Amino acid sequence: MYTTFESPTQRAIALEERYGAHNYHPLPVVLSRGQGVYVWDVENKQYLDFLSAYSAVNQGHCHPAIIAALTEQAQRLTLTSRAFYSDKLGECEKYLAEYFGYDKALMMNSGVEGGETALKLTRKWAYKVKGIAADQAKTVFAAGNFWGRTLAAISASTDPDSRNEYGPFLPGYVIIPYNDLAALEETLAADPTIAGFMVEPIQGEAGVVVPDEGYLRGVRDLCTKYNVLFIADEVQTGLGRTGKRLACDHEGVRPDILVLGKALSGGVYPVSCVLADDDIMLTIRPGEHGSTYGGNPLACAVTMAALDVIRQEKLAENAERMGELFRRRMRELSQKSDLITLVRGKGLLNAIVINDTETSNTAWQVCLDLKNRGLLAKPTHGNKIRFAPPLVITEAQMEEACAMIEQAVLSK
Repeated sequence: MYTTFESPTQRAIALEERYGAHNYHPLPVVLSRGQGVYVWDVENKQYLDFLSAYSAVNQGHCHPAIIAALTEQAQRLTLTSRAFYSDKLGECEKYLAEYFGYDKALMMNSGVEGGETALKLTRKWAYKVKGIAADQAKTVFAAGNFWGRTLAAISASTDPDSRNEYGPFLPGYVIIPYNDLAALEETLAADPTIAGFMVEPIQGEAGVVVPDEGYLRGVRDLCTKYNVLFIADEVQTGLGRTGKRLACDHEGVRPDILVLGKALSGGVYPVSCVLADDDIMLTIRPGEHGSTYGGNPLACAVTMAALDVIRQEKLAENAERMGELFRRRMRELSQKSDLITLVRGKGLLNAIVINDTETSNTAWQVCLDLKNRGLLAKPTHGNKIRFAPPLVITEAQMEEACAMIEQAVLSK
């Protein structure tokens, strides 16, 4: 029973607590609509969204061109399954292949499905092309990685919260330090059964950990040297977020397998995609991998519209400019407050590291303060606050946001 005295916010939170699984710890704000960089709660308070649904809303909330594509296609045909051809899938696959420069695209629904698809492709390639003995192929991952919560994903994780009491884990995983080319070469040189190295160009969930300049180029060279597939997990870093089309573009490297998701639909529909050339993609034959919803007509229409927006509105270029402004303001703030120990990021994927302890929970308190001031962000891994607004943000909006962050930090 709910009394008539409860606010809409209290009622919505109580409903989730009562009837939903407790697998998230959200900020106490209940959102009901969004437009561009703004969202509004159920009591009509406006906020700057500085999380962008973990970079799924790069194009801004409810972008009119993407919503128009969604609406038009939803009135015609939404799902066929892959038992039949559709008039949208081939068109979208061609668009994706040409947009990113690969022979083939394989569409799925979620980022973690994209990661699983890349892992399966790597293993299939290992046996059919590289010649590794059956069931012996291994894939290397970097410590601190995050690509989802399935058993395949958490088998690669080093985060206790992801792994505790979920074993046994999948075999065939090797974990090495992130941003360590020497460790990568030592590992690849010692084990000819390694088929691939899957890595985030910037580790987002770990707290926006940016590797040394030249790391991605070194990864590309080592994977080529040892005949190992370079798999780039660009689910969060791709599609303009870091100031380039892909984060790999900062070093001019081309992965063998590219995994995309999140902003691939502009946040209006679950879509992910894996891209690779024929020698990798065609190792999977009919009946060996798929999804009822993967590549459905609605997803295809939305994907093409979402990518059009990124290119036509030059969102990567705006992310680069606004990111430089944000990091400059945060570095200036760190000179005024000992609370900020580090500022890092690229484009509009940024984080500040808070001088915090496990017991003081300062980063959470800063985010609660920011919410009260009209900006939404959330801590990750305890003392790191990730800031990732939609890429449509203007200079005036960015200055307003930086002022809010400065006020919140200096008040502590």
